Amino acid sequence: MRSSLLILLFCAGCAARVVTPVPASAPAPVQASPATPPVETPAAAEPQATPAVSASGAPIAMPSPAEVAAVVTAAAVRENPCPVDAEDEDDEATAATDDEGVSEEGEMQAPLAPAAPSGPLYTADLSEEALTEAWKKDPATLGSMSIGFVESGRQINSVRVPDDKDWLVVSPEIAYGTKETVDYVAAAIRAVRAQYPNVPTLRVNRLSTKDGGYLRPHKSHQNGRDVDLGFYYPTAEPVRERERERYIDVAMNWALVRSLVVNTDVQMILVDKRVMKVLYDYALSIGEDKVWLDSLFNAGFNSLIKHARRHRDHFHVRFFNGRAQELGRRVAPLLALQPDQNLMMYKVRNGDTLGGIAMRHNSSVVAIKKANRMRNTFLSIGRRLVIPLKGPCTHCPIPPPVQLPPRRMPPQAEAPALVNTEPAASGKLPNPCTPAAPAPTPVAVPTGVPSGLSTGR
Repeated sequence: MRSSLLILLFCAGCAARVVTPVPASAPAPVQASPATPPVETPAAAEPQATPAVSASGAPIAMPSPAEVAAVVTAAAVRENPCPVDAEDEDDEATAATDDEGVSEEGEMQAPLAPAAPSGPLYTADLSEEALTEAWKKDPATLGSMSIGFVESGRQINSVRVPDDKDWLVVSPEIAYGTKETVDYVAAAIRAVRAQYPNVPTLRVNRLSTKDGGYLRPHKSHQNGRDVDLGFYYPTAEPVRERERERYIDVAMNWALVRSLVVNTDVQMILVDKRVMKVLYDYALSIGEDKVWLDSLFNAGFNSLIKHARRHRDHFHVRFFNGRAQELGRRVAPLLALQPDQNLMMYKVRNGDTLGGIAMRHNSSVVAIKKANRMRNTFLSIGRRLVIPLKGPCTHCPIPPPVQLPPRRMPPQAEAPALVNTEPAASGKLPNPCTPAAPAPTPVAVPTGVPSGLSTGR
């Protein structure tokens, strides 16, 4: 009796178990047998775009996404033919105070020559005894000397760029450089005049002060090896428009760059990348060797022509000076023999005082004020000071030995002679951001062709 009751209660519990309700909207899946195709629940049809139909009833072909993107891009280029990154925009207010601080390349962090020569290469005519004697008795007989680095240095026996019909010296008081630099500038400009007899006068802007040192607002221009050269324009008057690459005479400016590369020991040329593109495209269009051009423009750190912000209106040219640099390096330990030349350059840092600077460098407050024409002892962070020394400088940085790299000469033309069947390039591109047309295909003139027979097909 008791067992029957237990069985009855157990069955009642089974019947009362909780079952999770299944929503009516979710149909139970149907397991398909191997022989039967799967049964799919019909889903709501997705709305589809009705194809466009012309008046005649034929469907109209719709443009592909790529075609639409091309149209949009073309419109954007028409609105802004030369897109520029925000950080590359010229800031006129900033340019007025510092036109090179961001992009200028110094030398103290990057040695000039990785391979140190075993001895003097460019002043081998002067023994140590002869150099010391000349420095003690008459330093002027040694010629120009480039002391230190372009961003922390000065010059001795500098030379001013002379007045000449081929160029205009804009600021004579800051047109001093080493003799090598001045000679290189003159040679490059005169080579352009020889190629284009009617070339306008070129503006020669800043080099260095007579004794070198800090030249506001530049980071470099301190030891006579840097020069700012203007652009060639169709007339002698410079253009004041912002987009200078649209107004320069491209042919003449390329002739100037080419002359600097071929005829001088140029170390680098800094200019805005938009001007670089115009020059590169033009040079390629007149048949210059592409591999050679890429070694100048597109070789990364080893490029000779480099982009620099706020250099859209001039070339910043820096030269190697074999003799002047080597003399400056060899004379550095002898500076104490000439008290008037025993100087060092110092950049004021946070917390500096004039008395502290004088004590650290074995100088005096009176001497520092006199050398820098200071009326008081107020200092501003970042100011460059000339520090007169009372003895040899034991901690002044000295550049490494100089070894000039070979000049990057273009490849020589090879036979057979090439005849350009297209008219000469005008030298002015209508749109500097549009790649120039490819260079015309040169036609080789075969040798031994009988006179009077055409070589065309």
